[in-house]
Amino acid sequence: MDQQATDALKIAEVSLQDASDMLVAAVSTWGLRVLGAIAVFIIGRWIAGRIRKGVTAGLERAETDPTLVPFISSMVYYLAIAVVVIAVLNLFGVETTSLIAVLGAAGLAVGLALQGTLSNFASGVMLLTFRPFKLGDYVDVAGTAGTVAEIGIFTCRLNTPDNVQIIVPNSDVYGQTIRNFAANPTRRNDLVVGIAYDDDIGKAIETIEQVIAADDRVLKDPEPVIAVSELGDSSVNLVVRPWCSKDDYWPLRFDLTRRLKEELEAAGCSIPFPQHDVHVINDQEKASA
Repeated sequence: MDQQATDALKIAEVSLQDASDMLVAAVSTWGLRVLGAIAVFIIGRWIAGRIRKGVTAGLERAETDPTLVPFISSMVYYLAIAVVVIAVLNLFGVETTSLIAVLGAAGLAVGLALQGTLSNFASGVMLLTFRPFKLGDYVDVAGTAGTVAEIGIFTCRLNTPDNVQIIVPNSDVYGQTIRNFAANPTRRNDLVVGIAYDDDIGKAIETIEQVIAADDRVLKDPEPVIAVSELGDSSVNLVVRPWCSKDDYWPLRFDLTRRLKEELEAAGCSIPFPQHDVHVINDQEKASA
């Protein structure tokens, strides 16, 4: 009985020793890997942050468009983080090739579910690459006009002249016609002035020329155009097309509209308005006719 107890005790000691050896080996192997993975992740994340700051500083020194700076730096940062995660998985013996394939399949499934979002993202990349407009430009996109306040990854934010904020998806912006009113340094004002048929056209044109020549905001080149454009129902319509700086477009338009009316009236020309002549014939006049 004592011999059997002794043998059992020896067997238990051997099993305990084996388990202890296995535990020590596991801790030695996986503990170092875990510590290494943690160290790689922390150091890699720090390096990714430093890279992002370096990219941001470099883009700012290169006077890159402020819209592109956060976008490019964020893309670089997350790409570096992805490399760090793959390195950490390699330390644990994970087969990254198969993992990348699985992630690719999952990405395809998510992409099919988020087609609209990915379309907005792709359009945002194209807008930031080709830059049909920039912050502060007044544009007409997707049937909406306003000043560009933000060009994001998925949407563009516009502020209308009456200070209403409008969010437009990037796919709608890039997929349709874009009218940028601030792209060129000069713009042409197109005004139509009507005078009566009895007025002197030559006198009216001379008066308009004097009004335009007296305003320093009107450019000499290209020359302003003043011509008879239409014989309307109630007036002879003259087109007045002076050129000016894009910043002077609306102030000049408002001022010319008022001054042209005042000066034409002072020169003896009238600004006609639609009117109808009504002839009333009573029964007696009709019978005599």
